[in-house]
Formats: sequence, C-alpha cells, structure tokens
Amino acid sequence: MIGAIAGDIIGSIYEHRPIKTKDFPLFDSRCTFTDDTVLTVAVAQAILDGRSYLDAIVEYGRRYPYAGYGGSFIQWLRSANPIPYNSWGNGSAMRVSPVGFAFESREEVLREAARTAEISHNHPEGIKGARAVALAVFLARMRLSRNDIRQEIEQAFGYDLHRTVDEIRPVCRFDISCQGTVPEALIAFLDSDSWEDAVRNAVSLGGDSDTLACITGGVAEAFYGAVPDFVQKKVEETLPEELWEIALRFRRKFMN
Repeated sequence: MIGAIAGDIIGSIYEHRPIKTKDFPLFDSRCTFTDDTVLTVAVAQAILDGRSYLDAIVEYGRRYPYAGYGGSFIQWLRSANPIPYNSWGNGSAMRVSPVGFAFESREEVLREAARTAEISHNHPEGIKGARAVALAVFLARMRLSRNDIRQEIEQAFGYDLHRTVDEIRPVCRFDISCQGTVPEALIAFLDSDSWEDAVRNAVSLGGDSDTLACITGGVAEAFYGAVPDFVQKKVEETLPEELWEIALRFRRKFMN
C-alpha cells in the first residue's frame, strides 16, 4: 500500500503536464499526495477497523477536501446522503489496493473490491476496474509470475495486456476512465524489472499520471516486496501524521 501512495506522490506533478520519458527525478520538491492517497488510506482504515467503506471514504474525503477529486465525486462527497452515481471513472481502481493485500482468497478479494467501488462507482466498468486491480495485487502477492498474472487478468476481465509500454506511450492521452487507465497501469507493472521501474513506466505514459502510478505502484509492491527505504522515508515526510500512521498500521498487520 505504501507503494501505491508513493506512486501517487511521484506522479502528482505530471497529471496536467505529462512527460513521455522515464528519465525524471523520482521525487520533485513539488510532489504531494492527492485524492488517490486519501481514499486508499480510507479503504485501509475501513479494513483495519471493521468500518463500512462508505463511512471511511466519506470521512477522510471530507477531512481532506482539496486533494484533487473529480467534480462528480466532490458532489457525491458533499451530499447529505451519498448514493452511487454510475461512474466508470478510475477513482474506484486507484483506491482499492489495500483489498488485494488484506484478504486471503480470490473470492474475498473480488467481493470486497466490488464493495469498495459500488458505493460510488457502480457502473460495470467502475466495478470491473477495481476488481482487476485488487486481483492483480493479490496474484502478485501470491508470487505468480508476470505471465500468469497477465493471463489471469486478461481471462477474467478481457483487458488487452499484450501491449508494451513503448507501444502505448506515443498514443496514450489523459483518460480518467477505468477502461482507459487500468490496462495501461497493469502493463506498466508487467513491463518492469523493479518497483521503481514500474512507477517510471507508469508516469512516462503521459496520461493520468498520479493514478496510473498509484495503481502500478501497489501491484509492483506486492510483486517485488517492500519499497526502497528512501521511498518510504519520502512518503512519511509527505503525508500528514494520521495518514502515515494508518499506512503503517496496515503494513504491520497485512504486509510483514
């Protein structure tokens, strides 16, 4: 999960000024956490403390109201009675990585991923994107090979994961949909040789950089193991104490 947060922070400055190269400073002085981090932490807190995903996401979203949410999600967050709004946006996929780390069977992971999504992103593509990311984290955590992960996700969700980062990069544009984000983020992982390389792949695509890198960073952490110490230190320095403490609690419980 810290890998997902780090990906968000690293990609944050490129969301609206995309780059098409892997050669960039991993952490820029302007890097910060965004809504991807806030909502990922909210999902983790719900799992840790047995809360509903709805209550946790609304609480933390309102506590950090300027984290960069989309317009429809802001309206949902401010509603007195938030109800699903049929979204296919990638917000359901960016926040789901804790599910892949916390649950012990494919069935549980798929069920809980859908539950995290359907409170807001109840469009079939929104639910599909969340389930695909959570399952990828789970399969990576189970030490499946990249080829086996690719095959499992393609068969389960119909995504084309046989492209490469170099093939995608020239045509990739900013896209907030699950269907335009999740396959690309997973390919950034599948086409990597380390956690850092995976995140650099994701940012270099030039799309919705923080969300791409957040999704990729979570899957890559599950596959490669704990993020480098300097990355963890940067995450700790960037997050408010309460968000960092939840991330640490989650890691101690589910990722040691």
